[in-house]
Amino acid sequence: MIDSHCHLDHEPLLSNLKTVIEKSKLAGISKILTICTTINSFDAIKQIILKDEMIYGTFGIHPHEVKNNKITLEHILKEVRQNKKIIGVGETGLDFYYNNSEKNKQIESFMRHIQASLELDIPIIVHSRNAEKETFEILNEYRDKKPKILMHCFTGSKSFAKKLFDLDAYFSASGIITFKNSTELQDTFKIIPLNRLLIETDSPFLAPEPKRGKKNEPSFIKYTAEKLAFIKEIPNKKLIELTSNNFNKLFN
Repeated sequence: MIDSHCHLDHEPLLSNLKTVIEKSKLAGISKILTICTTINSFDAIKQIILKDEMIYGTFGIHPHEVKNNKITLEHILKEVRQNKKIIGVGETGLDFYYNNSEKNKQIESFMRHIQASLELDIPIIVHSRNAEKETFEILNEYRDKKPKILMHCFTGSKSFAKKLFDLDAYFSASGIITFKNSTELQDTFKIIPLNRLLIETDSPFLAPEPKRGKKNEPSFIKYTAEKLAFIKEIPNKKLIELTSNNFNKLFN
């Protein structure tokens, strides 16, 4: 299995990193992608990816953090090019639910990250909440340049997913799909092609059933994999093989 999105720089994962890694390997995880959200976060990630060969990282600013973390296109390019284990741009995107940063600033930052991912020819990790229309319109502007899009912790509508099919986007399922009240999201994942699926924990957030309410960790990804296999009506082993292959293809 591959955890395509987690935050190892967050507690309680960071202070227990050795144990977290050991439990991940015992659970059958072969790779972990730890995601950057702020400039300070990236300082920690550069150290974390040295802890084990299975850990990779990204560089980017979360839409919540845009107002306090100003970076240029050149800054993104420089940081990624300096480290071969930084394999994605983000987490970026739009969050109009909380609006922790001004909408226009989020949009500017999102576009800057897309431009960086295109120049670097690596995937962009997209966060989208209460912003389906704007997220699609912006991504669609770059359609001809064929961006490598990963919709992280996808909770969007079925119509949004179908639009993103036209952009060859990938969709990552988190523990949310295991929640009892997520039937609409489960129905959406039923129509997402098998060759476009990834799995993630978003740990230490969004622990899946039966661990809901606890601090999440990468080893819990097995529960999300089991649920997604059930939704897609395929053996769990096949689901794990497919999502791992999809990750390796997307991130080259």
